[in-house]
Amino acid sequence: MALSYEFSIGSVRAKEKNLFTNSDIEHMLGCENVNELCRYLSDKGYGEGDDIEEILKSHSENVWEYLKRTAPDFAIFKPFFYLNDLHNLKAVLKGTLSNRPYSQLLVKPCTFSEETLKQAVENRKFSLLGEELSASCDKAYEILAHTGDARLSDAVLDRAFMELVLKTSEKSDSEFMSEYFKATVFYNNVKTAIRGAKADCDKDFLEIAICDVQDFPRSRVIEASVKGLEPTLDVLSKISAYGCNKAVEEYKASPSAFEKFVDNRLMSLAKEKCKRSGDGADPITGYLIASETEKKVIHIIASGIRTKTNYETVKERLREVYG
Repeated sequence: MALSYEFSIGSVRAKEKNLFTNSDIEHMLGCENVNELCRYLSDKGYGEGDDIEEILKSHSENVWEYLKRTAPDFAIFKPFFYLNDLHNLKAVLKGTLSNRPYSQLLVKPCTFSEETLKQAVENRKFSLLGEELSASCDKAYEILAHTGDARLSDAVLDRAFMELVLKTSEKSDSEFMSEYFKATVFYNNVKTAIRGAKADCDKDFLEIAICDVQDFPRSRVIEASVKGLEPTLDVLSKISAYGCNKAVEEYKASPSAFEKFVDNRLMSLAKEKCKRSGDGADPITGYLIASETEKKVIHIIASGIRTKTNYETVKERLREVYG
């Protein structure tokens, strides 16, 4: 019998009761070392493994298996998979052309298996990845194989996958997915423009690397990026969409503060959209985002333990992510 969203949402709402409580977080903050944190997570049934990364990987696999069993249409998660596919394709392409191992670099969940990517690259048969990606992948291969320009090759792939992510999310019935990936592509453009300005990239490179997305003044940003970092930040500071003007202020404080702002902005968007919605795919994708947030919480706490950061500082970092 086909799953219904009514059943799936009921299942997800019940599953949400297992997400971290304030008591869980306080307990983790009280762990004296990473081994104690690992034991707590294992005892709680969060995941299996001998270290934090193994436990997180185990948990992620369990979440995706649960969603595969629960979601009426697992294809709604494709935009998330494509981001992993992009990472994997770059790893296979560079590994193959430089004769270096790459299997340990690949991540899941993904749309294309390692064997499919291997066949596509080794045989230069990118039709295996679909019509929408074939030409761009072949172009990226050509650039890397004949010029060794990894930055330009990456830019071609980034643009192709960002456009595919946008197209796929917009075709979904999820308001959250559409808005979330618009914001993702928007900030990918912002980061590309800033990096391009700092690296003195020419206009041709930026035209290839930056794609069209709602609320992003592509031509104006490209013109500014060619002139340098200050003109780029000046143009970006006048864009209010997705809090871009605030993100620029954070960048001026430090690049890491900017990255943190962008991550938190996407997380806030997810919480707002998914909690407000009571039907369709949004509550299910909301559970996925909540699970991803928990992983960030664990990373922050584990990092704090390793660096012996004081309790209040770690707690403040958690508030920025977890609210």
